[in-house]
Amino acid sequence: MRLVLLHGPPASGKYTVGRELAALIGGELYHNHLVVDEVLTRHAFGTPAFVAERDRTWRQFFAAAAPDHRRRVIFTFSPENTVPQAFVDWLFSDVVQLGATVHSVSLTLSEAEIESRLASTQRQQFRKLTDLSLYRKLRTSGAFRKPMIPRTDLEIDTARQSAREAALKIKSHFALL
Repeated sequence: MRLVLLHGPPASGKYTVGRELAALIGGELYHNHLVVDEVLTRHAFGTPAFVAERDRTWRQFFAAAAPDHRRRVIFTFSPENTVPQAFVDWLFSDVVQLGATVHSVSLTLSEAEIESRLASTQRQQFRKLTDLSLYRKLRTSGAFRKPMIPRTDLEIDTARQSAREAALKIKSHFALL
């Protein structure tokens, strides 16, 4: 598997860029809310049961996909403190040992741009963070500082490039066919 990990803060365009990239390369978009929203039907966000089930589901998916060298997966991921550092470390080490290549792409934008995007209609179709005051409280408390991503291979400011331009840049940078 060639895994493109699109990571960045809330509202940085991970889903939008991921959808464009998947269409360009014939890849599979594994949007983090596919798992998050499903687990939320059984457990409250951030509870030990939620964290454990989300972690287990992610690990099962990536462990099964890793050996398939034809598979192209785009995983959108928002680092926040309910995700154990052990999961991110596992993604960059054990999944690679299982046969995957991990391409780490950081999507960035200014705080002002994040705040202006939070209430978008697209964000509301998933159970994404849309409350500006909650976002500010979480940011101030350090909720988005961990887990740490071990490396970033490419950084893209999504306020300066369209989703299509960002996807084309990712495709070219990693020679994704």
